[in-house]
Amino acid sequence: MHWESLFDDLEGQLAAEWEAERAARDAESERLRIARLDLRARLRHLCAEHTDTTLHLADGARVPVGLRSLGVDWLAAVSRVPQGARVPSSLLLIPMTSVLGLSVDHGAMLSSLVDESQGALTLRERMSLGFALRDLARRRLPVHLRLLVGDDLHGTIDRAAADHLDLAEHDSGAARRADAVRGFRMVPYTALAAIRVQGTATL
Repeated sequence: MHWESLFDDLEGQLAAEWEAERAARDAESERLRIARLDLRARLRHLCAEHTDTTLHLADGARVPVGLRSLGVDWLAAVSRVPQGARVPSSLLLIPMTSVLGLSVDHGAMLSSLVDESQGALTLRERMSLGFALRDLARRRLPVHLRLLVGDDLHGTIDRAAADHLDLAEHDSGAARRADAVRGFRMVPYTALAAIRVQGTATL
């Protein structure tokens, strides 16, 4: 019985050492995996889950939204409005260069650590901001442009080029009619903090 007890004890020690080694290897492997994880992979997961977040934008705004889509260089989100508010939610396109951070709950933060970057990119994830804005121009949807510096602009996008758009300025909520247009503005994409789409739009 003495020898059996001794061998049982040795087996237990060996198993414990192996388990400790395996746990250490797993922990190191996880640290290395997270070290290679980029923000885009985490945003991809958060958009797929339609996560509620507050975006911290480069103009100092804190915008509560529900994430919806991820493009090459932009995020699409739906504005969150207080329950019972009469203002409808609207679609927002946010250039990634304008995003300084996201506030999310701890569960969403941990779940976004899942690495899904190995999957093939969807067509939407291959769309540039210019491509998305050209679609808005084609549909003639009025927009509200939030600028990083200066006053916000209202109007309809006439054209979206490689790095800028042409905006026909008119009152918010008005249709783009010749008698409603107050002027025209060329706006570089780098000047945009966010684009709020008025009316019904999906991306």
